[in-house]
Amino acid sequence: MSQSLQGAQTVTPRFGRIDAGLDQVEEAIGRSQEYLFSQQSPDGYWCGELEADSTLASDYIMVHTLLGTGDERKMRGALAEIRRRQNEDGGWSIYAGGPSNISASVKAYFAFKLMGWPVDNPVLAKARAWILEHGGVVETNTFTKLYLCFFGQYEYDAVPAIPPEIVLFPKWFYFNIYEISSWSRAILVPLSIAYAKKPFKKLAPEHDISELFVGGRANANLHLRWDRKRIVGWRNFFLLLDRLLHWAERVHIRPLRRVAIKSAERWILQHLEMSDGLGAIYPAMLNAILALRCLGYSIDDPQTIRAMDEFEKLGIEDQGAPGADGDRETIFRMQPCMSPVWDTAYALYVLGESGISRTDPRLVRAADWMLTKEVRIRGDWAVKVHDTQPGGWYFEFNNEFYPDTDDSAQVLLALNKVDNNARERYQYDVCQRAIAWILAMQCKSGGWASFDKDNTKMVFENVPFADHNAMLDPPTVDITGRILEMLATYGYTRADRQVEKAIRFIYSEQEPDGSWFGRWGVNYLYGTFLVLRGMEAIGVWNHEPQIQQAAEWVRSVQNADGGWGESCASYDEPSTRGVGVSTPSQTAWAILGLLSAGDNRSDSVAKGIRWLIERQKPDGSWDESMGNGPSRQAIITGTGFPRVFYLAYHLYRNYFPLLALSGYRRALTRD
Repeated sequence: MSQSLQGAQTVTPRFGRIDAGLDQVEEAIGRSQEYLFSQQSPDGYWCGELEADSTLASDYIMVHTLLGTGDERKMRGALAEIRRRQNEDGGWSIYAGGPSNISASVKAYFAFKLMGWPVDNPVLAKARAWILEHGGVVETNTFTKLYLCFFGQYEYDAVPAIPPEIVLFPKWFYFNIYEISSWSRAILVPLSIAYAKKPFKKLAPEHDISELFVGGRANANLHLRWDRKRIVGWRNFFLLLDRLLHWAERVHIRPLRRVAIKSAERWILQHLEMSDGLGAIYPAMLNAILALRCLGYSIDDPQTIRAMDEFEKLGIEDQGAPGADGDRETIFRMQPCMSPVWDTAYALYVLGESGISRTDPRLVRAADWMLTKEVRIRGDWAVKVHDTQPGGWYFEFNNEFYPDTDDSAQVLLALNKVDNNARERYQYDVCQRAIAWILAMQCKSGGWASFDKDNTKMVFENVPFADHNAMLDPPTVDITGRILEMLATYGYTRADRQVEKAIRFIYSEQEPDGSWFGRWGVNYLYGTFLVLRGMEAIGVWNHEPQIQQAAEWVRSVQNADGGWGESCASYDEPSTRGVGVSTPSQTAWAILGLLSAGDNRSDSVAKGIRWLIERQKPDGSWDESMGNGPSRQAIITGTGFPRVFYLAYHLYRNYFPLLALSGYRRALTRD
């Protein structure tokens, strides 16, 4: 049995027929509704945990060791979190059941060394063997190498240069910080200050990781490799430029360095305002703390205190599952960010779709909370979108500079499920502003990206420090499908020019087998379901060949147990699209896609509904995890950066099945 299937939940069927009776569907819907309401906060919002990989715990230990800060109990808990995620082969993966990853493994190993574990410990010995077998430290990504430089474990001259002068490039220049993705911008600006200041903390010999260099560190080639197959190409051009920048660093030719650092500092301080930390995302928040300390801000400076407080809020401390001896170990893990606006928008929308009254006070309270989160300032998006009022919503509790089109569309879908007579005119104005903002953010191709417009200069993916695989924010079909559904809800039709342009973009992105790529969820099941919902809502005939081809693809990848699943491996190997252990969220996506394609009577849909009902827990929730005991982990169905960073949204397993069951009930009663 493959690793991805180990520990998968097995359930004894509660009934023998292929399809579920309407009474069973109704019962499952009721239990699910009650469970979702039980997760609502008193203020009206929902916020499920976001679970990621071990690198966050490793970085947590690293930054507190570097700064000489941190709670010893949390540090030990973070190490326990890392230890429980180690793979059988000795390395660490970036998603549950996935292959070990060299950067994650080196970071984990270094965390153990920083916490005082000896080199001959069996955990480290096993990890070291895997790391050396896969090339050692030199094979890690740029961010890992740069963090190692802070401790003297790698050479600053050998990592890709991230000069702070990049913030000085004018907005009209072909390369400037607004031509890269918003998250890369928030990560790289503070990291450029750390690169320029080159912090260093000397470690005791027993804490270094020289043993992770194949053939020894003295004999290792630490520099990035030239592309010898294409001598004349963008990679070699940027590598040559990188070497020139390093030469300028060595001979101190950097006339604008002081001005650049002051400009980067101003940018960081500005973007720390009205936000839960820089960008409200883990790596940018961590880098902002490092940048502030490099700039001379003391630990007790208000800016540093606030930045560190927001960073620590991402932590979750609890007791792990009982081990073999029955004892529970304290586990401390970090979330990559928080998702209250996203979870609230989806929970409210799904509950409304499932039949909860439009005037239910719990839904009204959620809508009122979301209305307080409307963006009313001009953020980074305004660099390219000049003549549009601010509007829309962000993902987190506070992140005013970075509203995104995906959250904004989902919030608009949710607000349409609530009648709030006391705020009717205000809500109408808010929605109209958000729709106007979303329409202004449409890219030239006809699709929508998340945070920026026309962020598509693919050449920048060859920049040496762009190996986090998320340098750009191009338009995607999953976001575009959601926006089409939203626009249809607010009265737009195919007669509107921007709608037809979006439909053409979606058709142009369809894969030969009929599926669509999913940028923000795993993967083709996610992209295909959102496209099909959007196309149905906007009035595309479900008998169009492209729609039926997509539906046939969904049916073709159904698992034998009746559910659907897809692993993050499909980002690395597209031939595995639609392949994976069945999960509640992905099974729901498949059903929703088929229903939107006009399929509500096939055995595929019936078996999928039965799969959901059979696996619903007595409290109305679903489980979406794998493994046993302390090593149990959530199955990943959310995407941060394809091939690099993934997310497990803990509420996906609950509100998507409810949406699928409700859609199925509506289809049956409509027929």
